[in-house]
Amino acid sequence: MEQLQLETVVREIDNAFGAEMPFTDRPLTELETEVLAGVFGDEGFQRYTQDLANRQIVRDYLTNAVMLGSIEDDRFAVLAQQAGTAKGRAALALHMLMLSLEEANEIPLNAGAGLKKLRLAPGSPPQLELIPS
Repeated sequence: MEQLQLETVVREIDNAFGAEMPFTDRPLTELETEVLAGVFGDEGFQRYTQDLANRQIVRDYLTNAVMLGSIEDDRFAVLAQQAGTAKGRAALALHMLMLSLEEANEIPLNAGAGLKKLRLAPGSPPQLELIPS
C-alpha cells in the first residue's frame, strides 16, 4: 500500500503557486511588521481564516448544488442548519471537497459525527494511506 507524505504534497502545491502577493502597496514599518506578526501569527486568527475558507466552500457548493438541482430541498435545509457552527462548517467543507455536486444528496446529514482527530505519534509527519476501493 502506498503512503503519501502530506508535507511533500503541500510543499509542491505551495511551490507551484509561486510567491505570495503583497497585501500592501508600500513597505511596512518595523512597528507595523511586529503588530501584523502578532495578529497573523495568533492561533485565533488561524481558526478565523480557516472558518472563512470553510464558509466559502459551503456557500459555493450549496449554491451550485441548488442551481443545478442536485440537492433536495429538505436535505439542503438540514445541511444549511449544520453550517451554523464552526465544527459543522468544517465537517461539511471536508465532505464537499470530496464529493462532486451530483453527489450532494450523499453528504451525511450529520457530517461531523463520523470525523475524529488523528492521533499521531509525537514528531511523526502527517501521512495518508491510500485505501483502494
